[in-house]
Amino acid sequence: MDDWLERIAKLRQWTGHGVRAPHKPLLLLYALGRFQEDADGELRYSAVEEDLKRLLIEYGPANKTTPAYPFHHLVSDGVWEVRTDRGPGSPGTGVLELRASGAAGRLAPELRSALRREPALLGRMARVLLDLHFPPSLHPDLCEAVGLELEAAETDPLLVGPRQRRDRRMRELVLTAYEYQCAFCGYDGRIGAAPVGLEAAHVRWWAFDGPDVVDNGLCLCALHHKLFDKGVLGVGEGHVVMVSQHFVGQSAAAREHVTALAGRPLIGPQAGAA
Repeated sequence: MDDWLERIAKLRQWTGHGVRAPHKPLLLLYALGRFQEDADGELRYSAVEEDLKRLLIEYGPANKTTPAYPFHHLVSDGVWEVRTDRGPGSPGTGVLELRASGAAGRLAPELRSALRREPALLGRMARVLLDLHFPPSLHPDLCEAVGLELEAAETDPLLVGPRQRRDRRMRELVLTAYEYQCAFCGYDGRIGAAPVGLEAAHVRWWAFDGPDVVDNGLCLCALHHKLFDKGVLGVGEGHVVMVSQHFVGQSAAAREHVTALAGRPLIGPQAGAA
């Protein structure tokens, strides 16, 4: 089991501006979801292309990309295989060729065998992919998007190489620094003395080596945390709120809670917080 977890943790990925593109992790999560549904099935490129496009749009990098890239290149990591109507092997990253050749991919034979022998491996692999490449606020939505139903299996850091543990004090330190109010909208709800609906967000995601320190954190309400992690909201120069030009919302609620935030100065943190 440990060998497969190490391979998953060390997927080779394109990087730019200090950020790893999650093309391969998305395809692999999708493949795990489909394996869970049909262990003997294969993913014909022409049939899954639209599904993969939607995943890349929603959870991938802002720049336009194609699912042909991970479909071909994931083979080199030893966890994926591609066949065409002509036999084994991928025809490359050309979309038209992948379609015309009947290219179909699935998990590598050895990995499929390991997943049959050790059912808990699927959950562990999925959690490694989620933890390393996506912020926690997106995990439930992403699992639903790829059709994954995870068992209650925890990722053991000892099995996936030298990984940093999250600092459990991060949330309280960030919320205290921001005086328990959302840095974007000022929401400060409580039940009794306990804050409710407030979360500590990483400016630079922990999955991409963002440190667990207050300077890398924002106190955000649950809504704005999700929108921040999805790229709808951001922080611009001068510490003002930015709103994605791709966001569309016609309702008064969308205008009030999202578009009206554009250019608004961040709230907090209190002076001296670190």
